[in-house]
Amino acid sequence: MNQPTPGTSNPVPLLPSSEIAAWGRRIHGPTLPGKGVSCLRQTPLTQAEQDEITDIIVDARLNHRLAPDYPDHLKTRNWDSVMAVIMAVNNRLAWPGVGWKVGAASEEIRRVEKVPGPCPGQIALKGLFPSPARLPDRCFIRYRCSECEFAFRMGADLPARSTPYTEDEVAAAVESLHPALEIGDCVFEDWYGSSGYFGGSMDNGGAAAFVPGAPIYNWRQLDLPNAKIDLYLNGQYQKSGYGRIAMGHPLTSLTWMANWLRERGITLHAGEYVSTGTCTGHFFAARGDRLDVYYGDIGMVSVVYD
Repeated sequence: MNQPTPGTSNPVPLLPSSEIAAWGRRIHGPTLPGKGVSCLRQTPLTQAEQDEITDIIVDARLNHRLAPDYPDHLKTRNWDSVMAVIMAVNNRLAWPGVGWKVGAASEEIRRVEKVPGPCPGQIALKGLFPSPARLPDRCFIRYRCSECEFAFRMGADLPARSTPYTEDEVAAAVESLHPALEIGDCVFEDWYGSSGYFGGSMDNGGAAAFVPGAPIYNWRQLDLPNAKIDLYLNGQYQKSGYGRIAMGHPLTSLTWMANWLRERGITLHAGEYVSTGTCTGHFFAARGDRLDVYYGDIGMVSVVYD
């Protein structure tokens, strides 16, 4: 597969070391990865508090604007409250969905975002752009956190039931595998600063846009844990990752998502996508950037941020 030659296609200029920190803050806000200050509260949000933070997030999403600073009295590190707010936000927005994403599927992301486990988010139909894609500015409020992932599209329903699904059962329901980019955004200004109280997680796990590549139907024959991903920005190589970074195997991540939905009485439907978590960590892009992501023989994904 032909890959861009470094230094071509509008390369990103090399920055002096004194400017790198400032450039990073422009991309992801003032707080560096893993440096968010954890709030002291561990107790659950009351129903009234859940409603209050849901109102703030939904208002910002509907009006396509940054939310005000996260209120101190709503800050907690209670993970059950996060899950409840995610569901409430999606129910209030009622945007048609095309699937789900798994956030924080890797140990690295859980560390930098200070979360205790994976975090779900719903992929909205209005955020689906098959590769090659141009993503309009209207898709994003503040960020373009680009995450290189493997996604599955379901060929059969996995309905809610009392017993957990096994990986074999989930695999049997899969129609196809896709190389994919899942792009995160947040209504709050400081991406890593809000990790101290799970602000970005409450905002639908940060799900904003989803770019799937061409389907692979014989995916069972692939060595997905060792499948390599190479990310290029404006023609310059940036970083690589492997399928195993998402919970050891993308299928394990898919099974986690199916069971998270099952526990809440939600069916994972045929035709829906599940993007299984970044294999290359966070990569914050900006307007005008082009990303080309190569998955070896599995395919590629390309996106331009308008």
